Amino acid sequence: MTGVAVHLDGLRRTFGAVHALDDLDLSIEPGELVALLGPSGCGKTTALRILAGLEEATAGRVLVDGRDVTRLPANKRDMGMVFQAYSLFPHLNTLQNVEFGLRLRRSSAKNRAAEMLELVGLSDLRDRYPHQLSGGQQQRVALARALAIEPQVLLLDEPLSALDAKVRVQLRDEIRRIQTEVGTTTLFVTHDQEEALAIADRVGVMRAGRLEQLATPSEVYLRPATAFVADFVGLSNRLPGTVTGDTVEVLGHRLPLVTPHADGAVTALIRPEAIEAVPDPDSTVKVLTSSFLGSLSRVTVSVDDHLVVAQVPSGRLPDLPPGTPVRITIQPVAVALE
Repeated sequence: MTGVAVHLDGLRRTFGAVHALDDLDLSIEPGELVALLGPSGCGKTTALRILAGLEEATAGRVLVDGRDVTRLPANKRDMGMVFQAYSLFPHLNTLQNVEFGLRLRRSSAKNRAAEMLELVGLSDLRDRYPHQLSGGQQQRVALARALAIEPQVLLLDEPLSALDAKVRVQLRDEIRRIQTEVGTTTLFVTHDQEEALAIADRVGVMRAGRLEQLATPSEVYLRPATAFVADFVGLSNRLPGTVTGDTVEVLGHRLPLVTPHADGAVTALIRPEAIEAVPDPDSTVKVLTSSFLGSLSRVTVSVDDHLVVAQVPSGRLPDLPPGTPVRITIQPVAVALE
């Protein structure tokens, strides 16, 4: 299966005075998995529904493999969809659910459905009905059904949000493996930051109907293009700083800027993992709170009346209980400004 390019060109969608999408431009490369991430109401699901043909754009175009499909109905767009709700037919078994929609001779449809069940690891459960499957297994069936028709584009609308945390991680990794194996161009919509960063080739962070940033997961996290992205994706400390040239001074540390900014006073957003709290008996800065989070330890201190959260891998430093005097250091990472 070969992926195709997808382009959303200047999409707008209004509901009265509300702009759900505001001149959205988004390009997905052939075989690429792009995740749209953002808060509720940002327009990510509206964009997916317009791409699917389930909703009409107020303005703009939808191009798939260079072809304008903006006015085509959903059933003519050759797209597979998986929703949060599994949407399986309760009266059909696993194999029959995957067969549904295949426009093939019965024997060929069975073979194709069996092939897809093997792909998602459910061959042994082909005769079970939806009520006999776990949530994760039902979503695998939904994924197999979506892929069985060999769609040009696969659309996933928060497919993991109804699952338990452990199952969610397992199925997330499974979706990524399968998508890579079949090479289908994929749009994945989620509000879960970890999910988006873990599964996507590129992440699009949306706000108020627009893309704030579209980049690789590492770039979105380590080099957020805007203060909104820095604040929405992961945790950030908001600390006062002073810009001079292409650097900003924060708590006595001079740090590079993500984007140019006029000289003067600013608020800098810095990740907790870029800040270290090191035991120092001569320091006047003391730990206020300390939290053990399994693989991470997080401490909060007060520096010049500003709360600062630092985060380090567990075991790297000795325990830092409240009251421990510490010295704060900031790694020379690129900083976003408000």
